[in-house]
Amino acid sequence: MPRILLIRHGQTEWNRRGIFRGRADVPLSPTGVRQMEALAARVAAERPARVYTSPLQRARASAQILCPEGAQPPQVVEGLTDMSYGEWEGKPEETVRDQYPDLYARWLAEPHQVRPPGGESLAEVQQRAAAALREISRALPTATVAVVAHRVVNKLLLCAALGLGAEGFWRVRQDTGCLNVLEGEADRLAVVLLNDTCHLQGLEGDAADF
Repeated sequence: MPRILLIRHGQTEWNRRGIFRGRADVPLSPTGVRQMEALAARVAAERPARVYTSPLQRARASAQILCPEGAQPPQVVEGLTDMSYGEWEGKPEETVRDQYPDLYARWLAEPHQVRPPGGESLAEVQQRAAAALREISRALPTATVAVVAHRVVNKLLLCAALGLGAEGFWRVRQDTGCLNVLEGEADRLAVVLLNDTCHLQGLEGDAADF
C-alpha cells in the first residue's frame, strides 16, 4: 500500500505578505528554504522512492531540497500545479476584498461556489489534482513517495480523503512547509498525519495558512 508524504512548499515573500499567488511563479524566500531543509531532515528516514512536484518553482525548489544526494530528480506533474486565481493573482488579500467585496465574501463563506474572475473553481482543481495523485499511487503502489504541491491543492486532496468535499476547504489548514501523510489504496486514502509543522519550531518566521 502506498505511503504518500504530501507536502506544502516552503514560504515565499508573497505568502508572508498575504498576496494571492496561483500560477504566478514566485520563488522561495530564505525562510522558505530553511523550512524545507528542516523538513528534509525530518523525512530523511522515510527514504521516499520518488519525489513528485508541481511545475511552479516554489514547489520545484522545495522538492529538490527534499531529494537526497544521488536520488532521481523530482518528477514534475502538471496536475499538481496551484489553482489559477485569475484576476486575483498578484494582489494582496485586502485589495481583493476591496475590489471584489461580494465575491470575496462568498469565497470565505462558500468557497466551493466561487470562481475568481478568469480563474479556476475548487472543483476543477480537485478533479485534476485527484487524478494526478491516483496516477502517482498506481505507479508505485507499495512505495513511500513525496508529493510537493500547494495550499489549495493539498487542502482539496485532504478534503477528498476525509470525505468533506470541496465545501470543507476552510476546515483544513495547510501551513507553509507542512507535512501530511496519506496511506491506502489510490481511491481510499486515509489521513495519517495532517498539517504537521513540528520540524519548523525555532525557525525565524511563522508558517502560515495563506
